[in-house]
Amino acid sequence: MALSDLLYPDNPRRRQELIHLHQELLDCMSTNCCATNELARVLNEHLGCTITHVQMRESSTVKENCDIIIRAMNEIQHQVQKIDSNMKEKLEPVLYQKLYDIKEPELEKIAIAHKVFSIVLGEATSTAGMVAIKLLGSNLITFTVSKLVSLLVQIGASVLGGISITILGLGIEMILHAILGAVERNQLLAAVRSYEKHLAEFRAASEKYQRAIREVTSLVKQQVQ
Repeated sequence: MALSDLLYPDNPRRRQELIHLHQELLDCMSTNCCATNELARVLNEHLGCTITHVQMRESSTVKENCDIIIRAMNEIQHQVQKIDSNMKEKLEPVLYQKLYDIKEPELEKIAIAHKVFSIVLGEATSTAGMVAIKLLGSNLITFTVSKLVSLLVQIGASVLGGISITILGLGIEMILHAILGAVERNQLLAAVRSYEKHLAEFRAASEKYQRAIREVTSLVKQQVQ
């Protein structure tokens, strides 16, 4: 038993809690990465985008992996804004306004959007208009992605940012050394609280993001069937 464990009996439990929270953060980041790639696939396949799929790097830090996901999300935001610009350029002002009018039937909006993509792409899939309307008419890009990007920036800038995502293979003492540089009780408590604070917001925002993407992808699957 380490001397610090004799001095601070709660330390072993705090260590395990810290490891669990770190793994939960990585799992959440990994799920967001997969969801982002799925949305990129749909955009590439149906709306003529060329978004590169991303992958978390095990040899990199939490911050570096946050940056990878942020870049992908920013690219998706850019592409959706480009789609909106195409709509505005190709449509009469009245038709363009219809796309954002909640009173307009969704099927009519989809038909309008599909017509634009048939012009822009030369040939568009039957789901192109539906995907465009789902993305433009929801808060996925305008709010959900922006919120998640903001939280990823905060996590990357926090005490968690410099930690390697492969840290779980190093053993408890090495984990503590990498995270804290020491094993004193107040440092453990500070690290645990930092994880808990960021995870609470990050988990909630991630669930909204993933749910919104599932709505889009499930509609695409229904169209294909």
